[in-house]
Amino acid sequence: MTSASQPFDRPAAVLWDMDGTIVDTEPYWMAAEVALVESFGGSWSTEDAMQLVGSGLENSAVILQRAGVDLEVQQIIDRLTDEVLTQIDVAVPWRPGARELIERLRDTRIPIALVTMSMRRMALRVADAIGPGTFDEVIGGDDVEHEKPHPEPYLTAAERLGVEISHCVAIEDSQFGLASAISSGAAAIGAPLHLALQEGPTHVLWPSLEGRTIADLTAVLNAHHGFRPAAEARR
Repeated sequence: MTSASQPFDRPAAVLWDMDGTIVDTEPYWMAAEVALVESFGGSWSTEDAMQLVGSGLENSAVILQRAGVDLEVQQIIDRLTDEVLTQIDVAVPWRPGARELIERLRDTRIPIALVTMSMRRMALRVADAIGPGTFDEVIGGDDVEHEKPHPEPYLTAAERLGVEISHCVAIEDSQFGLASAISSGAAAIGAPLHLALQEGPTHVLWPSLEGRTIADLTAVLNAHHGFRPAAEARR
């Protein structure tokens, strides 16, 4: 991690996970998985589906093959993606506070990237639903060689934005995603939704994104670099 000599007044960029962080599409994915497994005569429980939350699509496809889905990995990915996109076309389930925080970032011209393990075509659909040109970069699961929890997705986003990863804040909802963000060197925020996240010194947990501000993001970044809030530093 590149150290900073003085506190930041804003992040160099904010890197967003998508599923479960900006949009609550996990129920769409779960329903698609159930339908796919059952179409091959198998069964797929809620508990099974929860194990895939935050996992890359290739890994998920391999697990679905073990559950009896007799298709190639890419065929499984395409079938799931098509089904979820059909549901998104009906309704985009925004997570409370996410769009508002994204709008604040755009208003202050802080670069933002979407970093998701969903296929790029799905990521672009969600990005366009927020507003064309909202995201400066979109990284999909098919844009990288290594899926989360590997750091490559976040490192790729920072490289394309032309910023130092340790000067960025990443927002995630899953343990896989947090591991990716943390190992990349970004300041990491966990905003759990369907699964609880463990507390720890490597990240900050936010129960909700509602009411969050640029100042909140900056505080997380400064804490990541060891800078204490001014009021605390004076004690």
